[in-house]
Amino acid sequence: MKDTHKHKGMRNKLAEVVASKGIKDSRVLEAIRTVPRHLFLDSGFEDHAYQDKAFPIGAEQTISQPYTVAFQTELLQVKPGDKILEIGTGSGYQAAVLLHLKAKVYTIERQQELFKKTRLFFEKMGYRPKKMVFGDGYKGLPQEAPFDGIIVTAGAPEVPKALLSQLKVGGRLVIPVGIEEQTMVLFERKSEKKFEKKEMGAFRFVPMLGDKN
Repeated sequence: MKDTHKHKGMRNKLAEVVASKGIKDSRVLEAIRTVPRHLFLDSGFEDHAYQDKAFPIGAEQTISQPYTVAFQTELLQVKPGDKILEIGTGSGYQAAVLLHLKAKVYTIERQQELFKKTRLFFEKMGYRPKKMVFGDGYKGLPQEAPFDGIIVTAGAPEVPKALLSQLKVGGRLVIPVGIEEQTMVLFERKSEKKFEKKEMGAFRFVPMLGDKN
C-alpha cells in the first residue's frame, strides 16, 4: 500500500489530462492530484491506474474514468460540510474524492462483496464516510435526508423519484440516465415542487440495479 513520488507524478499528469478535457474547478483537480487511485484498484491494474480510463473492480462493476469522476464532482459544486449521498460506492474512489473536498459522505452499495471489501479498505486508509450502507440505491437514504447533493455512479433507466425528494432546496442531483448509453443529467431543486433539469452530454456507465445482491 505504497504511494510513491512516481505515483504522485503520474497523478499530476492525470490532473493535466482531466483539465485539458474541460474540468476547471481547482479543488476538484487538486483532489485528482491527491487521492491515490492506484490503491483503489487490484494490484494487477496498478500500472494503469493513472490512465484516464475505467477499469473492472469485481462484481461486474467498474471504477469510473477519472475524467467522469471529476465531471460529476464539478457538477455537484461541493462545499466543505455539504451532506452528499453517493449511490454506488464501488471501489470507493469517488467517495474519497468527495471526502477530500470535505463533504460529509453517505454512500450506498448494493453488491455485498464490494461493500465489505471497500468498507475494510476505508478503515485501513483512514477514509471516514458518515455512513456506508449495504442497500438499494433507488431508495436513497430517507432517514438521513435532505442532502445538499446526490451523485449516482451507475446508469439509471429513469430518475428515481425517491432521490429527487431527498434533495434540499438548492441541492443538486447528478445522474447518468439511459440504458445502453447514458446522458449525464443535472437536477437542481429550485423549490418544494420545482426542479431545473440540464443535460450535460453522453457517457457510458454500468447499469444501476435495484435491490441488494
